[in-house]
Amino acid sequence: MTVRTTVSRIRWYVRELTGETAYERYVTHLRTHNPACQVPSRREFERWRTDRQTDDPRQGFRCC
Repeated sequence: MTVRTTVSRIRWYVRELTGETAYERYVTHLRTHNPACQVPSRREFERWRTDRQTDDPRQGFRCC
């Protein structure tokens, strides 16, 4: 395994772990299933995602 491959895999893992790819997956989902739908900005998506997590009683208290 080369250094470039190793770094690429570590980067992928960290992005998945931190949830950074959630917006990209959401946009892909919207464009695939409803192309006429307006895609929210990254900021709107993150606000919606955070609000959903804090409002869901099954999530419990989450500080981060």
